[in-house]
Amino acid sequence: MASTGASTDGGTVATGGTGSTSTGTTATARTFTHPGLLNTEADFSRMRTQLAAGREPWVGGLRALTSSSRAQLGRDPQPVATTIRGGDGENFRAMVEDVQRAYQLALRWKVTGDAAYADQAVRYVNAWVSTMTSLTGNGDRFLAAGIYGYQWANAAEILRTYSGWSAVDRAACQQWLLTHFYPLTSSFLKDHNGSNVTNHWANWDLVCLVGMLAIGVFADRADVYQEALDYFNRGRGNGASQHMVYARHPGHMGQWQESGRDQGHATLSLGMAGYLCEMAWNQGDDLYGMDDNRLLAGAEYVAKSNLKDAAGAFYTLPFYVYSNRQGTFTAVSDGGRPNGRPCWEPIFNHYVKRKGLAAPWVSALAAQLRPEGNTWLGDDLSFGTLTFSRDAEVSRVKPTGVQAIVRGGAAQLSWWGSADAASHAVLRAAVGASAFTELGRINAGDLNTWTDTSVTQGRWQYQIRALDGAGATLSTSATSIVDLDAPLLLSLPLDDGQGTVARDVGERQLAGALKGGASWGDGRKTGTKALALDGASGHLELPAGVLAGVGDLTIAGWVWWNGVNKGNARVFDFGSTDITYLALLVSADAMRVSVTNTSYFGEQTVSTGPLAKGRWVHLAMTLKDRTCTLYVDGAAAASIATMDLAPYQLGRTTQNWLGRAQYGQDPYFNGRLQDFRIFGGALTAEQVRAMAQG
Repeated sequence: MASTGASTDGGTVATGGTGSTSTGTTATARTFTHPGLLNTEADFSRMRTQLAAGREPWVGGLRALTSSSRAQLGRDPQPVATTIRGGDGENFRAMVEDVQRAYQLALRWKVTGDAAYADQAVRYVNAWVSTMTSLTGNGDRFLAAGIYGYQWANAAEILRTYSGWSAVDRAACQQWLLTHFYPLTSSFLKDHNGSNVTNHWANWDLVCLVGMLAIGVFADRADVYQEALDYFNRGRGNGASQHMVYARHPGHMGQWQESGRDQGHATLSLGMAGYLCEMAWNQGDDLYGMDDNRLLAGAEYVAKSNLKDAAGAFYTLPFYVYSNRQGTFTAVSDGGRPNGRPCWEPIFNHYVKRKGLAAPWVSALAAQLRPEGNTWLGDDLSFGTLTFSRDAEVSRVKPTGVQAIVRGGAAQLSWWGSADAASHAVLRAAVGASAFTELGRINAGDLNTWTDTSVTQGRWQYQIRALDGAGATLSTSATSIVDLDAPLLLSLPLDDGQGTVARDVGERQLAGALKGGASWGDGRKTGTKALALDGASGHLELPAGVLAGVGDLTIAGWVWWNGVNKGNARVFDFGSTDITYLALLVSADAMRVSVTNTSYFGEQTVSTGPLAKGRWVHLAMTLKDRTCTLYVDGAAAASIATMDLAPYQLGRTTQNWLGRAQYGQDPYFNGRLQDFRIFGGALTAEQVRAMAQG
């Protein structure tokens, strides 16, 4: 947690690291913790205490810093008036050298107390602030703004506690960053240099986010800080939380968006995500824990990608086919593997030391690279062993994130293990029973997943126990329940006939709301009503998260279609943006079910001929593990066995519609709908046929 007390520049210091996240609201006035970017005053105090006691790994971390040529006195700053990254006249290496020196000198002062290093760091910052009046270049100028923006802000944030740096100079530095760096990061996240939002890999977004957030804190600009948080939470680009981890495999292994590209860029984007989360944590916002530790899921995946097994071969990881504007990728890339980027200490120390979670692959790679030293690439500030190392703050943490998903008709379990457990036991009981049966054990360091194929029906509850080396229980997780009987998750008769609410007669009571030109028309049977959609604006809005936690599923309903002049209308579309959705599309010449987490480039699709017009048709889709089948009037029309993405991998979708598309330019559905149902399992062909005959 961040320190509390009085700040050195007269403000009240906010409490950090509380886990209270303010990311869902518009920014309001807030007081920032200072220093409060990658490190707080409590962090610096810890470093000094451990160094005074001669403890490792802090002593080795300091040795790495003091042996760096960039952390030495005697060299003058080399500022330029116009910094160019990319294109003709590129000269950005001058900034790389000086910002790295400014940070290392400031850090050396902070842990040793020798003011000569602070004085030299101040010279570097002031020289650039007073000299550089333009940051430009080709598209790479956005990378420069983010990477060097967060580095200058971190060096300056350390120096703001130094009495030898005047308030006037500090204010000038704040304005300099707001004038030349922040606008570029904001512009990129808004329009991605005029290109399609998915054209750029995750690292582009993430470097802009770390620059923006760091500048927001250092400059005391709550609006700038909140802009970064909002994008990370809900942005459309590949660096937003939902998209940087493309999908989660069993055991909470999160396939990283750049893993199929190369390991240099995969570790770059991962490192930036870690810095973003650490800086936000120090301001009281827990981005680390978002979506059940989504960052850790990605970090474990990337770390294992860069480690070798006992035989000296790189590990083979599960990989869902990933397609974007750059091409199609089918496996973890060997490019740049292994990559030793010094980015692992903040992630390791947060999840393992602060939170007490097991992170075997992150732990192994961090240990391999310890102590983190200087990097000449210029992307990372380095020396994380010195700055982030901490003793364990908790023990006997319960296994968390126990996820029971129906996949392939079986219960697929994943969980986060306890850092001090030697193994984890998997326990099962029937819902309502109190006596659990142990199914098996997973040793520490192995993948925390178990697929229970011994039961295929009924409702079951699962627990995970953390065990010590003797098999004694250290802690027990919360219970997770799974229903293998394909429960009815949503049942909308759509025969209400009046009002603006479509009632859900299922247990969850997830009523829909009629929007735009939605009304009531004639139903399938004489004297009944159906939801009528006008093809212009009418649609039914369903609650957020309607498919959260769903693996195998069935979606079915009766459809009357009047047709469409052009484009693809939607019978249903469950998503969050035009990047993430599961949809049933109909056009003049085809009908298809598509799912993606990377826009239309990455759609995984099962398709058949066009939907009949002017009559009631029963449509259904089932997904069982990776097999998706599309049914028309009770008969299987098409099927594929390569649909990787189940609804739970799309996150808690926020735009769930009948009759409306995630793509604003696509037409609304023109026709009527009735008896729309969602089941939490894949119905059999016989069950689908029976629905179509009802």
